[in-house]
Amino acid sequence: MADHYSILGVEREADQDQIKRAYRKLARELHPDVNPDPAVQDKFKEITAAYEVLSDPKKRRDYDNGGAAGFNNFGNAGFGFGDVMDAFFGGGGNRGPRPRMRAGQDALIRVQVDLNEACFGTERELSVESAVACTVCGGSGCAAGTQPTTCEICQGRGETQHVSRSFIGQVMTSRPCAQCQGFGTVIKSPCRECAGDGRVRARQTINVKIPPGVETGNRIQMSGRGEVGPGGGPAGDLYVEILQTPHDFLAREGSTLHLAVGVSMAAATLGTTLTIESLDGPLPVTVKAGTQSGAAISLKGKGVTHLRGGGRGELIVHVEVQTPIKLTKEQEALLQKFAKSRGEKEGESLVQRQDGKFFSKFRDAKLKDSRGR
Repeated sequence: MADHYSILGVEREADQDQIKRAYRKLARELHPDVNPDPAVQDKFKEITAAYEVLSDPKKRRDYDNGGAAGFNNFGNAGFGFGDVMDAFFGGGGNRGPRPRMRAGQDALIRVQVDLNEACFGTERELSVESAVACTVCGGSGCAAGTQPTTCEICQGRGETQHVSRSFIGQVMTSRPCAQCQGFGTVIKSPCRECAGDGRVRARQTINVKIPPGVETGNRIQMSGRGEVGPGGGPAGDLYVEILQTPHDFLAREGSTLHLAVGVSMAAATLGTTLTIESLDGPLPVTVKAGTQSGAAISLKGKGVTHLRGGGRGELIVHVEVQTPIKLTKEQEALLQKFAKSRGEKEGESLVQRQDGKFFSKFRDAKLKDSRGR
């Protein structure tokens, strides 16, 4: 005789809950509806016979004392198919009708803002089309003076039972009632405006406050401003997703702004003051004498507002020293004179450390033309 405990994979000291869980797990894997293999069906019979014995305190006691209680009595008094389905589906009982009033879905709308609006915040008036409660029936779905009636097919249960035969006998399953779609009630006189759904499509205007510091991908949640649910159920949430449009000359990196400016060789050498355009309007920027190309000048508090915590980031001005391309003979003579006055020699290359100090000189570096001469 097979060991029922081994078949279910439990210890002999296992309690009823452990035995039930073990059988339920195996039944889900081996049930004929899941795996029609004949060998698997035989295994399903084994675990069902084992569960029949071990789930009944008296039969289990007789089995532990050497009795032969087993599958022969399956379906008879003490253990019927309802017990199998109870273990397989996790408990019997009617699931009951589903409610007509259900929560609505969330909605998503995308809004474009420019860099100035993203930095300082703004308000928008949005026109949104979504499901709203029917004003004619108030969300009930019924015509005036009427109400839902109990379904005559399922008697309000919301489901009907169907019997079929299988290798283990009659199988009873429950399905949503086709007459009432599982609601348990029928609307015989539906509202003409919403056709019994309790809601209609309509366009509404919503004001949204966009906080300072938002950027592309940020979402603003507006609770209860999404679609109203069927049967006048509570509305979902509305999510406003931000799309920031690119700026003409300012590049954004989080709360930091970047701006590239070009200065002449003479201005970079002698120093100058530039006027730049920023989100705060015209700003003066001091370029110190001897500024090199690629230098960065930081303007604190002139960047984008921090989304959380307040305050603003920085605006970094990147300096590009522009070398003149065409010179007059007079300008060339002046530059040659300037170079000579500094002791610079033609072809000399100066290599700098990052701290700006010369650490070596490579002399007599002859420049080659495009023909390699």
